[in-house]
Amino acid sequence: MTNVLLRRDADGVAWLTMNRPNARNALSMDLMTALDCTLADIESDPTIRAVVIAGAGPAFCAGHDLREVRSNPSRDAYAALFALCGRLMQRIVALPKPVIARVHGIATAAGCQLVASADLAIAAESARFATPGVNIGLFCTTPMVALSRAVGRKAAMEMLLTGEPISAGRALEIGLVNRVVPDDALDAAIADLIGRIAHGSPMAIAMGKRAFQRQADMDLPAAYDFAAGVMTENMMAHDAEEGIDAFLQKRPPVWS
Repeated sequence: MTNVLLRRDADGVAWLTMNRPNARNALSMDLMTALDCTLADIESDPTIRAVVIAGAGPAFCAGHDLREVRSNPSRDAYAALFALCGRLMQRIVALPKPVIARVHGIATAAGCQLVASADLAIAAESARFATPGVNIGLFCTTPMVALSRAVGRKAAMEMLLTGEPISAGRALEIGLVNRVVPDDALDAAIADLIGRIAHGSPMAIAMGKRAFQRQADMDLPAAYDFAAGVMTENMMAHDAEEGIDAFLQKRPPVWS
């Protein structure tokens, strides 16, 4: 049986490829479980500095597998599906390593949610994004959680209410992706971005990602109080001492 998720580790990066190309990499229960378990393993793997999530075949991800969903029409099955999806998306957000979405083709519904949940996203020019649930009587409520935290409210509501696809260029305008590149330059752009992240301290990156997520929902005074505490803890770490000393001595740092 073909694995629904492929993993390749290279130079400190875990490349995770959703491998259901004939189903446009729709998020079946098996695929979501594989992603969740693999990310849990990566969390404690010190050899991995970053994660790239990609899709095999002509699309990134077409959302939930509606055939599988309708094969078990019960409240318990639906609740289990969306609980697993929520756990996976929160795993991506909480992972102490940068997660980058490599987007080509379509990223719709829960596939768009996956992009919005990632820390960074690079899209091919041909990529398209949508939350089209409203067109089939199923408002994209769970994708809404990630989308509304990644883009402005009006842009999110337009996508959710119309269900219409947007171009990669429009996704860049609203902040859903970081950059758009020609289709044949997608991997090179990913490699360039990873290269510019990889020189940083893994400890500082993990601490910073966690702090970014926590402060985002605080009011301004609370956010500054929280951030000051994190900065103080960060300053006490060996990597901060090493990084500052290396800067002053004009030499490359050696992270612990």
